Order: sequence, then C-alpha cells, then structure tokens
Amino acid sequence: MNKQLLKYTLLSLVAIMGQNIEAQNADQNKEDITTYRVTPLKVHDLLHTKLEVSFDYGKRYLYGKEWLTLKPHFYETDALTLDAKGMDFKEIAIIQGAKKIPLKYTYDNEQVFITLDRKYKGSEKYIIYIDYTAKPDELKAKGSAAITDAKGLYFINPDGKDDKPIQIWTQGETEASSAWFPTIDKPNQKTTSEIAMTVDAKYVSLSNGKLVSQKANKNGTRTDTWKMDVPHSPYLFMMAVGDFKIFKDTYNGKEVNYYLEPKYAPYAKQIFGKTPDMMKFYGKMLGVEYPWVKYSQVVARDYVSGAMENTSATLHGEYVQKTERELLDDNQESTIAHELFHQWFGDYVTAESWSNLTMNESFATFGEVLWHGHDAGQDAEDRSRYEKLQNCLRSSKDGVSPPLARFYYKDKEDMFDNISYSKGSIILYAAKNQMGDEAFFKSLNRYLTTNAYKSGESHQLRLAMEEVTGKDWSPYFNQWYYQGGNPILNVEYGYANGKATIAVKQTQASSIQTFSLPLKVDFYVNGTKIRKDILIDQREQSFSFDVPAQPTFIDLDPDKILVGQVIENKKVADYLFQYKNVPSYYNRIEAIKFASKEKSHDSQLILLAGLEDQQDDLRILSIKGIDLSDNQIKDAAIKSLLNIAKNDKKTAARAAAIIKLAGTGDASYKGLMEESIKNQSYNVIAAGITGLSKYSADEADKALSTLDEDTKKHVTPLIKRLNNQK
Repeated sequence: MNKQLLKYTLLSLVAIMGQNIEAQNADQNKEDITTYRVTPLKVHDLLHTKLEVSFDYGKRYLYGKEWLTLKPHFYETDALTLDAKGMDFKEIAIIQGAKKIPLKYTYDNEQVFITLDRKYKGSEKYIIYIDYTAKPDELKAKGSAAITDAKGLYFINPDGKDDKPIQIWTQGETEASSAWFPTIDKPNQKTTSEIAMTVDAKYVSLSNGKLVSQKANKNGTRTDTWKMDVPHSPYLFMMAVGDFKIFKDTYNGKEVNYYLEPKYAPYAKQIFGKTPDMMKFYGKMLGVEYPWVKYSQVVARDYVSGAMENTSATLHGEYVQKTERELLDDNQESTIAHELFHQWFGDYVTAESWSNLTMNESFATFGEVLWHGHDAGQDAEDRSRYEKLQNCLRSSKDGVSPPLARFYYKDKEDMFDNISYSKGSIILYAAKNQMGDEAFFKSLNRYLTTNAYKSGESHQLRLAMEEVTGKDWSPYFNQWYYQGGNPILNVEYGYANGKATIAVKQTQASSIQTFSLPLKVDFYVNGTKIRKDILIDQREQSFSFDVPAQPTFIDLDPDKILVGQVIENKKVADYLFQYKNVPSYYNRIEAIKFASKEKSHDSQLILLAGLEDQQDDLRILSIKGIDLSDNQIKDAAIKSLLNIAKNDKKTAARAAAIIKLAGTGDASYKGLMEESIKNQSYNVIAAGITGLSKYSADEADKALSTLDEDTKKHVTPLIKRLNNQK
C-alpha cells in the first residue's frame, strides 16, 4: 500500500502514498514497548474461500454466504477460531456430503469460536458453511495515520443524495477483511478464492482473479463471479462496485484494465498507460513474469488511504484520476509503479507478519525508484532515491529511529511509516550497489521463486542473497534490518605534504550503534579522478592518501548509497565545483540548497546554473533561492526566468518563474501575468493571478472572477497556497 502516497508524492507516497507523520515515530520511540510481536500462530490453514454476497444500500449491510475450506496446520484439533468483526450469524455448519450439520459457537464481536464435529488431523480437509450479515458502518473501527479507517467495506453515497458516484469498495489491510467475511485475517495465511457478487445490473464489478461468469437476474440485478485459482492473503481480497467505465489494455496476452468514473474515462490511457511497460520492466528485471491472470486498476471515491495492492486488482484513491488539464500539472506515476511492484513483493510473496512489513513496502518503494530510472534515466532514479533519503532522515532525530524489521511495536499500524517505506528502499538500493546488479536481482529471483504464493521474511531474503553470492550477509542485515538508527558523519577534509586526509566522526546518538560503512571516495586532482575505498567502522577515524597535488574536490560516497547524513566542511567554491563538475543529482541539489541559504554573490552563481538544470525541482529551488537584488545576477538570470515562465514543460517550474518575475515589481512583466491567465494549466493560471496582484489587486480579483467555475475551483486553493508561501 502506498500511504506515501499519501505517496507515499508516493509518494513517493511516499507523497501520499503511506507514511505516518514524523511525530508518530517520535512518540513510538518514547513508548515502553515490551511485547515481542511473534508471527501469527497457524492452528489451521486456509485453503479455499468461496463467497456469495449481496448488498443492502439502505442499511449499508452485506449479506453473505461462505464456504471455507480448511485443514489443521499440523496438530489435530476440534476447535476453529475465525476473525469476524461486527457480524450477525444466521447459521454456522460443517458440510458433510450434501448435508449441513450445525455447529456450536460463541462470539465476542471480534472472533467466532467454533466447536467442530470431531477432531481433525493435519491431513484432513473440511468445509465450514456460514450464513452471515456484515454491518461495517456499525463497527467502531480504529484507523491510523496511514489508513484512516478500518471498517473493511464502504458504501459511498448509498442513498444517492450527495454529489458523488454511488460506489462500494473494500479495504483489507491490515486486518479489516474480516469486517466483511469471516476468515483467519493474518498475512501468513494464503487461500484461493471465488467471489460471487450480486449487484445492480447498471453497475460493473471488480474483484480478484478472472471474471468467470455473469448471470442476469429477474429482479434487475446481475451476479458476477470472480475466481482466483492461486492462493493469496485475506487482506488482499477486494471488491469494487460502481458506475465505472473500463478501458481495456493488454500485456503479454493478459488483460490490463483501468476502471474510472465516466468523466475521466477518456483520459485512462494518459493516467495508466505506462502500466504494460512497467509490467514488462519488472518481470524482466526480476526474472518472474507478472504472476496473476489479469491486472486491473480502479479509482474509488472517499478512499481511506492512498492506494492498495489487492491481488490483481489495485484500488486507487480519487486523486489518481485526472482530466487532461489536471494531468498538465501532475500525475501519480510513482503510485502506479509502487502498487504494481507489490504484485510481486506483497502479493506473490507476502510479509509473514506486520513486523516484516519491510518485505512488502520497502520493495514497492524500491520499485518506484527503479521505474523512474528505467523510464527517465539515472538522474530521475537518483532524484527518487534522494527524496526517500530525506523522508528517512526526517523520521529520525540524532540518528535515532526504529529498526526496519520491527518486532516490538505498540500497534501494527505504526509499521506504516518512513522506515518501512523510504528507509527500507534505500537500504535495498545500497545492497544492490555493494552486491552488483546481476547478483542482487538473481537473489530477488531466488527469494520470489522459493517462496512463491507463500509468505516470507527478511531472513529468507538474506539466505537467498547468501546462496547466490556465497557471502554471509548477516552483518549487513544485523546493522540495517534488526538495529535501528542511521549514521551521522561529521567529515573534515585536509591536505598537507602530498597527502589528502579525511577525518570522520560518527556523531549519531551514543545509544545508537557504531556503523560499519564501506564507502568509496573520489579525489579530483589536476583534472583526473582518483577513486579509493575506505571502511568507516569507528566513532572517530582518519584516512590519509598520497595524491599528486592538492585535490580540487573530494567526493565522499560518489554513488550516494549512504543511508545517513553527511556534514562536511565545504565552502562555496566546493559546491560550485561539485555542481558543475561532479553533477550527480545529490551533489546538485545539495549545492543548490547551500547556495539558497548562503546568499553570497558566488553562491548565486550556483543558483544561476541551477536555472538550467534538467530536473524541474532543482530549477524551482534555484528560482526561489536566487537573489535578484544583485543586479549582475539579475541581468544574467532574467533570460532564463523568462524562458522558464513561458516555455518550461513542467508547469510548477513555470509558475515559480512567473511569481519570481512578478516579485521584481517590473511593470514590463505585467503582460506575462495577463497572458499566463489564459493558459490551460491551473498552476500557470494561479501564478498569473497571484503575480498580477503584485501590480493591481483589483485586476487580479477581476481576472479570478471571470474564470469558468471549473477553472476557478482548481486555481483558488493554488492561489491561497502561493500567498501562504510568501
């Protein structure tokens, strides 16, 4: 799930898409957490779940009949406990041939405790029949910062009184599927499924697997049966019902479908069109083709999180669906990539417990990073990585943060944070760098194929890596997965008597481990790059290297794989050199950030160069940071600012340049403001009106009032946001 999307951007998010606020991490660190969260005990194995469901829109009820095939996991037993939240039971029985034999049970509104007709051995299967009513709106369900509600089943505008579509959809993660069907609601359970949904004939439905039949009923309803022939976890079960238009795509002979509200259907290809390319890329990279019979994506109203990777049928929040105009300003490609990668890491192999959520969410976030690199080049990949690193650092204080594989936590919902998402993704990326791409992806393939359609944990990933590489990866996992925190390196560079020196102090809190960090260092000497390897494994350490002359620049960790913070004694000249001559994304953004704060004339040269940067976010940072009160800088910058304001492909950059030019008070730019208001982009229009207000508040108000209602609805909050940024 992308709550960074929330973003997890996605997201990245995260983004939305799926991370808890930083305060939650801080609060969690203060908790006296003493309960070790074991993997859920398997008394029984789910084998097959067959459901027949219909809906009462008025009462917001689901009427269900269930046939649940189980077997004892190992030990014989005559008792069965199922998770079932807030339900009424009409009948619970065991199927014996053509007969249903009633069973005794007790119920506490959370679980139903069933006494079987006899003891069953681990080799014996049996079928339980349950006739029930689910009443999700009557549940007192507890949500979290990542998933704001946990009712499992949602009726959207069921009485048709609101100005929104009538829909039904489900949300299972973490353990909310048991609010609409009895099950063993744990991630280490896997079951095949068959879901027959009786819906109004005017609506379409979506669920896991393949649509195997549709039957018209005499009362104006239709029964759609969806079947999943391979096992998946109960929290990944899904249903969606509504007036969706289906855009049909394809990948490798499999259905790829996009379910959207009619208004957005014409833009389905623009929103989701890269999906088949993503499927091809991920399948080839992992050596495992997309593992399900189809892949559908549906957009739902009032969704309680960012997006959810239900097996073969991802559900997105409404922010994903956009008109052509809205897509000029923004898209949710990161979220789409994140949820798709879950179909391998999370669905095909599922984290066996919420303690091991990293095996789902770290990988999905990692998948985002790799997609950006494949689609838009290494610089875009590095940008995505940098964003994840900043998310990670924001969730730590003095280097203190929870472990990645977390066996002590207050609530399972606490696991959905920047650690599981962002930090885990860059820890994976660092492992890839150390291991080499071929060995790394062969290791992922080994993990996936060994545990296919089952559950997995971080130790199994480690063992797969060891089997492939022949190397013991325990030290890496002990440091990055099972202990918390991140290093903070205070670094000073020096040169004397033909030797370049590097002094490093690990300054993270004393309660945090001393990290072992194998890194590379590049020395730029007389126009030549000299690379050296170092191992930082002490709290205070010095390194010395013979070099032909004093280095012009020293680049510690040139691949920027360190999952931590580096504080260096650099000056303006160093940052200018790194921006122009060592232009990794990391080096460029750090130089621009420094220059935006430092404000000297020389630092403005960095920002001047940043106006031409290939990444729009760096152009925007440079626009905001550049000091136009320096006439020499202003004269050099105006041409770039005008070009960005008029022609930049990224509307957020255009908007930033428009605002910057308006801030000069130069009357010659008033025409630019007026022209911008005629643009199709909401970002550009909002910037034009905001800029015009610098010259004439009355004219800006008039311009806003003359916009059509749709445009006004979009630009008004953007104008407010721009004004708040002053």
